[in-house]
Amino acid sequence: MKPGARLQLKLGQKLKLAPQLRQAIALLQLNRLELKDHIQNVLDANPLLERPEDREFDDASGRDNESEDGDRQVETAEDFGLDDLPDGFSVSSETPRYDEFVSDRAEESLQQHLLWQVNLSGFSETDEAIARAIIYALNEDGYLQDDLEGLRASLAPEQLVSVEEVAAVLERIQHLEPLGVGSRNLRECLLIQLHTQPSERAGLGLATHLVDYHLDALGRQDPDALARTTGFPVEEIQRALQLIRTLNPHPGSRFGNERENYVVPDVYVSQTEHGWRVSLNPDSDPGLRLNRTYMNLLRHSRGDDKKYLKDRLQEARWLISGLEMRNQTLLAVTQAIVQRQQGFLEHGEVAMQPLLQREIAETVDVHESTVSRATTQKYAHTPRGTFELKHFFSVGLPTGDGSAVSATAIKAHLRRMIGDEPSGKPCSDQYLADRLAEQGIRLARRTVAKYREQLGIPGSAQRRRLARLKH
Repeated sequence: MKPGARLQLKLGQKLKLAPQLRQAIALLQLNRLELKDHIQNVLDANPLLERPEDREFDDASGRDNESEDGDRQVETAEDFGLDDLPDGFSVSSETPRYDEFVSDRAEESLQQHLLWQVNLSGFSETDEAIARAIIYALNEDGYLQDDLEGLRASLAPEQLVSVEEVAAVLERIQHLEPLGVGSRNLRECLLIQLHTQPSERAGLGLATHLVDYHLDALGRQDPDALARTTGFPVEEIQRALQLIRTLNPHPGSRFGNERENYVVPDVYVSQTEHGWRVSLNPDSDPGLRLNRTYMNLLRHSRGDDKKYLKDRLQEARWLISGLEMRNQTLLAVTQAIVQRQQGFLEHGEVAMQPLLQREIAETVDVHESTVSRATTQKYAHTPRGTFELKHFFSVGLPTGDGSAVSATAIKAHLRRMIGDEPSGKPCSDQYLADRLAEQGIRLARRTVAKYREQLGIPGSAQRRRLARLKH
């Protein structure tokens, strides 16, 4: 042993999953376009699997499960021993990397750009899994929508990690290109970009101070007001503002997002005389079946040929049963969400109830990570519009009577109050907080400002200035 070297014992917790379960997780998290690509790839590679020639993937017609001589061609999920698998999981063939299912696009997406950097950055297997979860939780502006605890839960059970580990990987993601991607809010995004500036950059220290402590005032672009508030000379304020203007508040905006513009619902939600009904998009069933010619060939083959065909048969059966389980899970999760959010469907966002993924997981009796995968990039068409299933989740805030109100409902109240404010006399954030308190919703002024910013509504001073310009 070399001088100074020492032995170190490190304990860790790692769950090793069977190939079927890894594929179950991968298949469940695919959206419609990725699933279509995956099915086509398997069809091209597996001679044991086929679709009826008279039925295209996007055709919503029923499938023919019988041949001309009346023999049944499609085996059902019950034939494959699905009771041996955890609830809510589907199965597929060899473990795919998530980005292998992303369709080609004319322009590179933000996710593709970040995944390319992750692959070159020497991440460990666990950290790469965390990085992928973070990257697919970003919105089109590059901001992280999910909290760290939710990301940690979405990685289980195949990756058992701590919130601290997620935070460490997030910090690495935030320093990839574009700088500031993965930020939780505008302040964090701008500060990350400022902290990477050369220390001798003119105005850097003051710019950092202004972003950290006077972000709301920055939106007014009034150097004299900032000078009075902070005590710094106007010339230094102007120099700091000039630097801040070079930063990018929307780091993901320059990337292509064509995919998000084309949304096909995975489920349909409609109201009937018996209540709310949830149904799957008929296109969710591609009509896969086993090829009779190769099945007969398998019975008479020997040696390596037999082994090859038996392996392909197993893959085909896994995919058929996996698609059925994927649909069952998606339907069950959506039904549970609709049951909890009937108020939203009937009255709009002001009636949105607080709802966490954990509550749906307990209702459907699956792991919380299963709910996360079943709702990411899956869409429901409702009488109020088409929404990603994640839209129906919202944290709850306590009210004066001991109940809770969802953050989505609070934002709806704010939007309505600001929309009703007198022209030229915008309501301050404190005034809005006071009006909400009268309804039993007690929020700090800073929290009201945060929700207003998330709605894309400028502050009262900016709204007053816009009103003057209109007149």
